[in-house]
Amino acid sequence: MALKKIGRQTIKFLNPPSILTTASIVGPKEGEGPLAQYYDEVLEDDLFGEDSWEKAESKLVKEAVKIAIRKAKLKIPDIEFMLGGDLLNQLMSTSFAARDLEIPFYGLYGACSTMAESLNLAAVLIDGGYADKVVATTSSHFSSAERQFRYPLELGNQRAPTAQWTVTGSGAAILTSNGNGPFITYSTIGKVIDFGIVDSNNMGAAMAPAAANTITTHLMDTGLQPKEYDLIITGDLGKYGRDIAIELMKKEGFEIVKNFTDCGIENF
Repeated sequence: MALKKIGRQTIKFLNPPSILTTASIVGPKEGEGPLAQYYDEVLEDDLFGEDSWEKAESKLVKEAVKIAIRKAKLKIPDIEFMLGGDLLNQLMSTSFAARDLEIPFYGLYGACSTMAESLNLAAVLIDGGYADKVVATTSSHFSSAERQFRYPLELGNQRAPTAQWTVTGSGAAILTSNGNGPFITYSTIGKVIDFGIVDSNNMGAAMAPAAANTITTHLMDTGLQPKEYDLIITGDLGKYGRDIAIELMKKEGFEIVKNFTDCGIENF
């Protein structure tokens, strides 16, 4: 049997899974940003008709998955596995959504990398022949994340210049073994790299070393160059974290400024 791992940390899919459909729902602030036209739904109210931020986030997940399934012209029982997670304890938002959807569920916690992690593992399931239709999802909510990681909003704390603004929203993607693409061809699994950053208001700096190392390793494992990609995108380094990642990669001999962006920057 041919080994699907290449280089140090990369999987090369022999039967690349196809992304069949995607869906996204975001809050009002995100709907005012530069990507507004690409969202399936923009909320008028961050609470989404619920009585807590956490319940609102769970509803975001559930509705995003439903929209993705509907766009694929499928039904919920057609989905064999759901892979996803959020930023909360016990993956509360995603777990309750999975309960209501009644789809077999893998709960993942990768923080800002959860969407990439869910796509990665969904692709492994499909390429390995263990499933044909899998939904990958993630979510976050500014108000629930603030009291999870920083301070409750009602305290009115001043935000540091390096503090990211967590997206209120959820995304979902349906992966299948047969499709017209886009395809997931490679997956490079990152490592935990700790430079000792302990400031909860500067998470971009904390995450940048691992992001830079993962991208560098991917390029070395595959033999590809940054210029061969239309875009290289990280999850939520923010402006300062992105600058740090650029400098770290430059030290490794890779110039990625021209086509390197970050989701946190793009959303706002």
